[in-house]
Amino acid sequence: MDRKTSPPRPVTVADVARRAEVSKATAARVLGGYGPVSEEVKLRVQAAAKALDYRPNELARSVSTGKSGTIGIVVGDIENAFFGIAVRSISDTAHRHGFNVILANSGEEVEAEKAALKVLVGKRVDGLIVTPADNRTIAHLRDIVRSRRPLVLFDRPIEGLAADVVATDDRDAAFAATMRLVAAGHRRLAYVTALNAEPPVFTGMEQLYTSSVKARVDGFLAACRAAGIDGPERGICLAGSAPAGQQRASIERLLSGETPPTAILASDSLVAFEIFKAARTLGRGIPDDLSLVSFYDAEWTSVTTPPISVIDQPVYDMGTQAAELLIARINGASPPARHCVLPTRFIERGSIGAPRRMMAAI
Repeated sequence: MDRKTSPPRPVTVADVARRAEVSKATAARVLGGYGPVSEEVKLRVQAAAKALDYRPNELARSVSTGKSGTIGIVVGDIENAFFGIAVRSISDTAHRHGFNVILANSGEEVEAEKAALKVLVGKRVDGLIVTPADNRTIAHLRDIVRSRRPLVLFDRPIEGLAADVVATDDRDAAFAATMRLVAAGHRRLAYVTALNAEPPVFTGMEQLYTSSVKARVDGFLAACRAAGIDGPERGICLAGSAPAGQQRASIERLLSGETPPTAILASDSLVAFEIFKAARTLGRGIPDDLSLVSFYDAEWTSVTTPPISVIDQPVYDMGTQAAELLIARINGASPPARHCVLPTRFIERGSIGAPRRMMAAI
């Protein structure tokens, strides 16, 4: 009868110590990166660990040191290039400081965010960087703050939550971009966001449950009012984030109405791409029939015909700063919660023009 072979026993610190002919305590100091040892002993222990294919027990190390050497990240939509660059930046910074990263995607659903945070806390991450899906439901984030686990909010501040924040000047950026469209002669303007609502009709700011979207809509409306445009709220389109067909249908309805907008400010590059495709499908030329500006300088925006004007957000720098703030707190820094606002810049390309044909049809 065949005898089942048991899996090989993991290599321990004691095994490495015997191979290197040092004490277990000395081997532990070398493998853990703490305490004084001579260079000759250090090299001997490292050679023994490599020969035995020693793998550290991360759970045991976290119990003994109180740290896991990991950072948890929860973002809203990893398909969005904005979050992809942010995660890359956070990971680069974390690795420079000796931390690993565990990533979770909430899909902009608060229940998925809660579940992800529960898993990450269970894995004993040393700190968390979170893009909140809904600033109306934050008890789980308050619990993290109360537990004294370092937390940084990325891109979306939450009023009254004592956590570090890294964001951009969303309201000012939306105001300035809208005024550029007004200066080009536009009076029928729209702001399109991926927030979910059924029907996708804007009824008031209370519908906007993420702080970045609320700030951008506020800036858009403020610019329209400053320009004397009546009823700018009618131009807010809550297109929804999923499924993609629903978002496309909402945008096509906006562009096919009795008084369609002649200019649109898009909340992000994914929404802008859907607007670009819908305009092509409906035979709307950019910028002859429709001017378009998007938040975030995604790669595709510079290679279309025409290239798209954008509000460039310094997302890599945002990720770096978020990671640096978090790691400083993990390492013992304890200043009051900081709200870091990074400036954006406007990149004008070929997607803004005077509202010629459609305005002439009024």
